[in-house]
Amino acid sequence: MAHLCASVGGNALAVCSRLGLADDPRTSVVAETLMKTQWPDGGWNCHLKATGRRSSFHESLSTSWGLYEYAKATGDPRAEQAALRAAELFLQHRVVYSLGSGKPGRRHRRPAGEVINPEWLELRYPSYWRYDLLQALLILSRMGKITDPRASDALDELERRRRPDGRWAAEGRWWNPPGSKVSPEAVDWGETGQANEMITLNALRVLKAAGRFDPRRS
Repeated sequence: MAHLCASVGGNALAVCSRLGLADDPRTSVVAETLMKTQWPDGGWNCHLKATGRRSSFHESLSTSWGLYEYAKATGDPRAEQAALRAAELFLQHRVVYSLGSGKPGRRHRRPAGEVINPEWLELRYPSYWRYDLLQALLILSRMGKITDPRASDALDELERRRRPDGRWAAEGRWWNPPGSKVSPEAVDWGETGQANEMITLNALRVLKAAGRFDPRRS
């Protein structure tokens, strides 16, 4: 397989596995490549060789999902183990919070307990390859890890962003509307600032998996 960023392979692997193509030899090549290129901390990057201190959360999220779906479809324990190693990376950071010391001279390091990137708290759909609060919680819920106590602060944050009408709004977008000159989407995913059906659906899926679902607010 020609080398691509891990998130590309991860999303492709997840979709192929859900569509019944996990046993296709080409799908297996993607899975094997991702397992071989996992970084020591449990994540992935666009670079095959682990030269940095920390892998990319953006590149790791969809990759962990793809391997988990592949493991479910094939029973491959190595793929499941790789996916769960990445889940542990996210949970070590309580999904979106820094472990850093914030020492002077360290680029992009925040004091421990601060949100790593405030943009990660903004709810958007679709997320494509990007890491954010809701997408991370959704994938952790698919892995059966959403009840881990380390996810509780992120779940609290998700609930705080709920509107009085019980729904969640899109707080930005990564997509371009149909007809755009640059990378247009096939459909309109909704206006920023307005209640969003897909974000609301995924948020409710997460809360239900976490045992926080209140049907009176739905």
